[in-house]
Amino acid sequence: MTPMNRRGFVAAAAAMGAAAASVSLNPQTAQALAGHLPRTTRTPTRTDGLPYEDETDFGDADRGFVAAFTGGPITDATGRTVWDPGAYRFLTEAADGREGGHEGPDTVDPSLWRQARLLSRQGLYRVTDRIYQVRGLDLSNMTVVEGDTGIIVIDPLISAETAAAALRLYRAHRGDRAVRAMIYTHPHVDHFGGCRGVLPDGAGDVPVLAPKGFMEHAVSENVYVGTAMARRAGYMYGSTLPKNAAAQVGCGLGLTVSLGTVGLIAPTRYIGTTGEEVVLDGVRIRFQMTPGTECQEEMNFLFPDLRAVCMAENATHTMHNILTLRGAQVRDAHAWAGYLTESIGLYDGAADVAFASHHWPTWGNDAIVALLTHHRDLYGYLHDQTVRLINRGLTGSEIAETFRLPPQLEGVWANRGYYGSLSHNVKAVYQRYMGWFDGNPAHLWEHPPAEQARLYVESLGGQAAVRARARHYADRGELRFAVTLLNHAVFNDPGDARAKRQLAALYTRMGQAVENAVWRNFYLTGAQELLHGITPHATATLGPDMYLALTVGQIIDSLAVRVDGPKAWSLRIVMDWHIGADYWHLRLVNGLLTWTMDDRPAPDAALTLRMTRPQLLALLAGKGTTGITMTGDRGLLPRLLAVLETPEPDFPIVTP
Repeated sequence: MTPMNRRGFVAAAAAMGAAAASVSLNPQTAQALAGHLPRTTRTPTRTDGLPYEDETDFGDADRGFVAAFTGGPITDATGRTVWDPGAYRFLTEAADGREGGHEGPDTVDPSLWRQARLLSRQGLYRVTDRIYQVRGLDLSNMTVVEGDTGIIVIDPLISAETAAAALRLYRAHRGDRAVRAMIYTHPHVDHFGGCRGVLPDGAGDVPVLAPKGFMEHAVSENVYVGTAMARRAGYMYGSTLPKNAAAQVGCGLGLTVSLGTVGLIAPTRYIGTTGEEVVLDGVRIRFQMTPGTECQEEMNFLFPDLRAVCMAENATHTMHNILTLRGAQVRDAHAWAGYLTESIGLYDGAADVAFASHHWPTWGNDAIVALLTHHRDLYGYLHDQTVRLINRGLTGSEIAETFRLPPQLEGVWANRGYYGSLSHNVKAVYQRYMGWFDGNPAHLWEHPPAEQARLYVESLGGQAAVRARARHYADRGELRFAVTLLNHAVFNDPGDARAKRQLAALYTRMGQAVENAVWRNFYLTGAQELLHGITPHATATLGPDMYLALTVGQIIDSLAVRVDGPKAWSLRIVMDWHIGADYWHLRLVNGLLTWTMDDRPAPDAALTLRMTRPQLLALLAGKGTTGITMTGDRGLLPRLLAVLETPEPDFPIVTP
């Protein structure tokens, strides 16, 4: 089952020549799309068969409410808003008399509308004795565990500003308790980036726990391809879209990402073994290692004396991603299912509440086991059936087209595809095992998009003919093929305003029809950029912690992926970086920058730089060579820097 429901196909079939719409992305888009976006009534969809009468999730999302955050927009030191708690007020103000709210606006899939309204809850909540959560102040949750003399903070959000606000909210209602420990469940930025809002002066003597391998993955994901990931994350989270029922209504995992200052306080202790037990401020914690699941390094943990378990991001209230659409390494659905089987054995009978780094808790042993079992069966079935069909010779797109979960899994709210989807998860499993190539020689050496578009448009008789054929297929309800044709028209002639308006109209209808929040954001952001061009989107600011956490080897690797190979073909540069007691030997030969390290200078090094790591970072940031001693051919350094390409943070996506 694809994430698009049938309402979208029916509604969009006439989208390319109908009367003006009353829905829009923003006022400019409304004007540009006049005559292209009819408002339609609902038609039956697959999501209409879901158990909307079951409002257990709404009761759980509200359970334990202590107080809302009422401080207004959260700002950084310059006054820039990094989180606006009121931006999603439209979700709570749109109640229709039933808590489930699935009779919501025509511009949002009813299942996604339900999820968005659940995610709109914000404030301080009591999970169980001594455990509290602050929810709705960032993409993720901050959990606070009360120890004997202070508190343990779990996953301090993305930004220092939102984390500090969350901690203030907790302290306003539970007292000014000191932070005695901090735990990162895994190295995604929404689980560590706000650490400076909790420990502004660093760890000091406060223990900071994380799974082994944490620092390597926390740094590498944000540095090597961080520019491309950030650009696509702008689409995924709809960061440039307005927050309203016609545009961005969340991302399924949370509402959106905060835009404050990202820090990184290095762990003081790494956890590496399932069953390892730690006592923090009098609180006993027992860990379960789950590498290769939602993150390369991740851990769940049980509070045996409090009968509570933290499931990190391994079991939440949505189908998760096997491959996130912003880009990442493919996750292991088979391992994910296996670790959830282990979790069931570890926590059945041991916990009365399960909470996670996103969404709301689950109370009661039976409900906990059911949640873990449903997720285990979801990822296990997804993996095994995809592999079965691979071995029948089907490609990823062929498998995804007809793949369905068993009805008993499909109807579980926590398995719905709000963040991950069956379609792109099936393709991710295929990619993990088979790679990008489907075995068909016709797909081995295809033209790149712009050249392929030119040939398609030529073969179909030109731009006007392609637009007409696209309208024909849209009228038949073949929206995906209409989009394919119009995409070729745009890539063939990005100045064709009519093609861009038509494509934006279809993207808008498709986005407003899907259950999956990030598909919605991709479609609607694509529509917005077709009409108005690229709007540079605000992103969280990487603080100095992230760069200082880089090893020297990672710094060199981050330079290596920026070398403009053809410009460097004729260069041969050999230099040493003498940092502390170590010599880092850099060689740029054949357009490739490599390195080795030992405690002696390289005999063929033509330049040696003696410096500290902060001085190296300052040099690479363009702040000069103050304090750096250079011996040898000083001209080699500018030659190396001259072949380093600056990444483009706002590269085009829906145009060539």
